[in-house]
Order: sequence, then structure tokens, then C-alpha cells
Amino acid sequence: MNQPVPAVTIVMGVSGCGKSTYARVFAAKYAARFVEGDDLHGPANLAKMRAGIALDDDNRAPWLDRIAAAVNDAARTGRPVVATCSALRRAYRDRLRDAIDEPVHFILLDMPIEELRRRLAMRANHFMPPALLDSQLATLEWPDDDEAVEIVQPPSAPNPRPAVQPPSAGSTTPDT
Repeated sequence: MNQPVPAVTIVMGVSGCGKSTYARVFAAKYAARFVEGDDLHGPANLAKMRAGIALDDDNRAPWLDRIAAAVNDAARTGRPVVATCSALRRAYRDRLRDAIDEPVHFILLDMPIEELRRRLAMRANHFMPPALLDSQLATLEWPDDDEAVEIVQPPSAPNPRPAVQPPSAGSTTPDT
């Protein structure tokens, strides 16, 4: 039996894994509000990334707070909310959990590194240069079992496989 979609879902992962695409399809499937985390970066963060400089914890903190505020605003409509955020470290996920008024369900998109590199190389006019992928991969803290983060490989990935962990809210692999 399928459970209802969570009140708040954050689609997470490194640059190029398909967070925005996956989250938009997920949001449409469940008539959820969509919050694009990349739209909430401040100008200084965008300039730093465009220059090929990785963000640090101090750069990310206000961005995470803006994402949480946007999610809380969207959740006030009573509809589910789907947001994107890299949420690479557990501390970032914990910060979001603490700041968001509803329970947060995370979905980590798992994508082969070769595919990530290919996708980033094909992007045009994006603030995140391919050179920063290695820093994101180094920053990524794979979720511990106690976090109950759902790990999926999106259907757009080469040789997609089923979720590593069983979905907690019915099938969360949107039909794409």
C-alpha cells in the first residue's frame, strides 16, 4: 500500500546528477510546490562558483537558511513541497531538518561519476563549472542509515537500477 507523499521532500546530490529535472517531475506527479535551491544562492556564492572556487560551510549556511525559509513559505499552502539542494554534508541536512517546520524526506540521486562528468561538460552558461565536481564529490558525506535518506538512480541515468533503499512514500521514481 502506498503512503502519501511526504510534506517536504528535498532532492539532493552533486552537480549534474539531475536534481532539478527529477524534482520538477516529482513535484508535478504529486501536485507539489517546487523550490529550486540554485535560485536561492546569493550573488557572492554565484561569483565564487563561476570563478571555479568551491563554497565552504560559511558560504553555504545563509543559502541553506534561504532554502529552509522558502520551503516553509511554500508549505504554508498546505500542499507538499519538493525542493532541490545539494545537501552534501550531514550537517547541512541536519540544518535543513532543524529549520524546516515539517518532517523532511531526502532523496539522494546516485549517478556514475563518468555520467556526471559528461553532463557537466555539456552544460552551457551554468554557474557551476565542471572543475568543481571533484570538490563536491569530496564534500559529499554518504548518508548514514540513521538518516533514512532514500538513494535512487534516476531513470535518466545510464543503466538505471532500483532504489538502494525501499521508497518510504510509494514509488518516488518519477516516470520520465
